[in-house]
Amino acid sequence: MSFQSLSESFGVASFFDNITIKSGNSSFITSKPGGTDEIGVGLAMEVLNLAVSTFLDKPWIGSLMGSFLVSLSGVFPLLLIHIDDEDSIKKGAQGASLKVLLSFAVGGLLGDVFLHLLPEAWTLQEQYTHGNPSMFCGVWVLVGLLLFIIVEKIFSGPNPYEEVADGLSAVPVPESADDNCSHNNNCEDKICPSKAKERPSHEQVAGYLNLIANGIDNFTHGLAVGGSFLLSPRVGALTTFAILVHEVPHEIGDFAILLRAGFSRWDAAKAQLLTGMAGTVGALTAVMFSGAGTSMEAKTSWILPFTAGGFLHISLVTVLPELLQEDNPKESLKQFASLVSGIVLMAALTAICEG
Repeated sequence: MSFQSLSESFGVASFFDNITIKSGNSSFITSKPGGTDEIGVGLAMEVLNLAVSTFLDKPWIGSLMGSFLVSLSGVFPLLLIHIDDEDSIKKGAQGASLKVLLSFAVGGLLGDVFLHLLPEAWTLQEQYTHGNPSMFCGVWVLVGLLLFIIVEKIFSGPNPYEEVADGLSAVPVPESADDNCSHNNNCEDKICPSKAKERPSHEQVAGYLNLIANGIDNFTHGLAVGGSFLLSPRVGALTTFAILVHEVPHEIGDFAILLRAGFSRWDAAKAQLLTGMAGTVGALTAVMFSGAGTSMEAKTSWILPFTAGGFLHISLVTVLPELLQEDNPKESLKQFASLVSGIVLMAALTAICEG
């Protein structure tokens, strides 16, 4: 390939038209009249645009970058939430702050379910099937809700120490209680501390269930990011930005739920970053199976309503009942305002990103 054809292929031939190479005792480059400063700036912009477009024209590169950026939103709450004292996380000022954050989480989850996940699931189902989308979405919401209830019932149990402290604090527990329990098949969990230790609390199970639901949700976001970069880098960048803006308040609520489950701030951030990696898997899945087209979206359309059912369980069954036990009218008002603000924020972001 000649130097002229190479310069034309990079779109900088006009720059070299203004360059003269002289030879003699020494060789140097001079420019023809025409303002080389402007031409130099134009050359730099052309090279930059060429590099960016060449880099992002690879859908898998843009998908990886976009999904990784979205996964970092799970670490963002570290900058805003500074509750990390396990001894006082459920009482005092920190306990009140955590309940306000949990109220925001409930509002964000409800807004995400009814204003984002279910409408999107409804739209997808209308595109790919000729049946009744309401029946399809309703069934999968119920499946997700019931499955999360079953998992919580299986893996969670009451805390025997809290019950003993509340009602039987004056009754000493024998040191040989565990030995007696091992030989007594009729032993109840309430008087067998070692048996109860093996079962996590409802708060802990709810935290892990939230991580599962969040991972599934991030997988669908990855599918959206990967599919958008298959269309064009511009569409991919806009989709990534929309999902990122939408995810930040959602991740703040998830962070509060993990703190309630006993996670430290750093452990919660690590867990959220790990679930965010499901978005990368989703993005690569969309790119690798891009030839499948709409058939892949049709096969994964159940994920959205299923995730919605899981979020409904976490918000209304595991978190909200604890908030309803608040006796202080002022704190109850703050929690309700936080809940409504979560719904309003998710509604506003959905309208901006999808409008």
